[in-house]
Amino acid sequence: MRDLAVVVLAAGKGTRMRNDRPKVLHPLAGVPLLAHVLTTARALAPARLVVVVGHGAAAVTEAVGRIAPEARVVRQEPQRGTGHAVQAALPALPATGTLLVLYGDTPLLRPATLRRLLETHRDAGAAVTLLAIRPADPAAYGRIRLDAEGRPVAIVEARHAPPELLASDLCNGGVMALDLAVVRRLLPDLRPHPEKGEIYLTDLVARAVAAGSGTALVEAPFEEGLGANAQAELVELERRWQRRRRAELLAAGVVMPAPETVHLAADTEIAPGAVVEPYVVFGPGVRIGAGARVRSFSHLEGVRVEAGAEVGPFARLRPGSLVAEGAKVGNFVELKNARLGPGAKANHLSYLGDAEVGAGANIGAGTITCNYDGVAKHPTHIGADAFVGSNSALVAPVRVGRGAIVGAGSVITRDVPEEALAVARGRQEVREGMAPVLRERFRHRRATAGSGAGSASEGGDRR
Repeated sequence: MRDLAVVVLAAGKGTRMRNDRPKVLHPLAGVPLLAHVLTTARALAPARLVVVVGHGAAAVTEAVGRIAPEARVVRQEPQRGTGHAVQAALPALPATGTLLVLYGDTPLLRPATLRRLLETHRDAGAAVTLLAIRPADPAAYGRIRLDAEGRPVAIVEARHAPPELLASDLCNGGVMALDLAVVRRLLPDLRPHPEKGEIYLTDLVARAVAAGSGTALVEAPFEEGLGANAQAELVELERRWQRRRRAELLAAGVVMPAPETVHLAADTEIAPGAVVEPYVVFGPGVRIGAGARVRSFSHLEGVRVEAGAEVGPFARLRPGSLVAEGAKVGNFVELKNARLGPGAKANHLSYLGDAEVGAGANIGAGTITCNYDGVAKHPTHIGADAFVGSNSALVAPVRVGRGAIVGAGSVITRDVPEEALAVARGRQEVREGMAPVLRERFRHRRATAGSGAGSASEGGDRR
């Protein structure tokens, strides 16, 4: 809708969250609750997007700038309810058109549901269109009172609802589509409720009906109206979001034998045919290519794993890393800002930080790139088809050329040319027949040490 404006209410403190973080910045699937709502709002391509901030305004404003830089931010001060929040937003909104009001802590709303709400609002020619839900336990929810024709005439808070209305499970989902001209005319007439001194946007329904304006409603699945007012509710939102996203990936052809054990981030991308084994955690910024396999107990963040590559088990891939087509990162291997070329292998017990590993190279068990000198990070470059022997340390900045070999146990501090062999370790000595002599020497030393300890103890007792 070309005349659509969206207001996201994000001024609440979230007292029951029991910490100082603004409620809308609590994380779900690796990003703030507010990010989910803004992403949904942007999917509607509104002509105007406004976010109302209050508690923690600086932090929330900074987050809005990262997530939706086109959004306008207005401040509600003091915070005197939802109706007052929309009043604060009015100067940043067009004079006419459709206003969609969303809440910054309801991350499970789908764009398709909001499009249906807006279509109903337009087709009905309504001034106010509500999103209704039917929760399993409606006790704390405001009830929607309907007229004989099934149109909303009021929203009544649960504590004020008479028994016959409390018997209904048709509840307010919070979201509203509004005619902006009607809002500008009627919103100033709303009065604060005496209990809290707050102006409730829900009162606009009865006020619009009294003014002769039409209303409508759309029902949505219960979970789309869920918000988070406490940590336990945030956990429930995470559980529902994860279940929904896993189902989407399974339907798209991703193979997950135990999906309930896989934890996804909001932007995780997994191509059809990829395999994700049990107990894998995806942080933000992960893309998995078709046919790749991520094995159990691996943790990935800010990494791209290309088609046919394999990761894990027990691997940790940190931001800035790439595992190219057919490459392999094995058990207890950590990458940080490291790129493994096609077919390259780091199979066991290695740390590769700030490294470039060429195609077909092999990194032996226990190899590390010593990328940090205590002040700055430095790069390591390992050429295609190079072989780095086990338990080697590559002290950056350093280059190992194409096809070169680094002998096991080496500490490499200088560049290794292409096709060269580098060995940097102490020379081995072998003394025939010396093992029995050493064992006898060790036994004598132990016996002598034990006797000396006893004498010292006795001497100490006599003092």
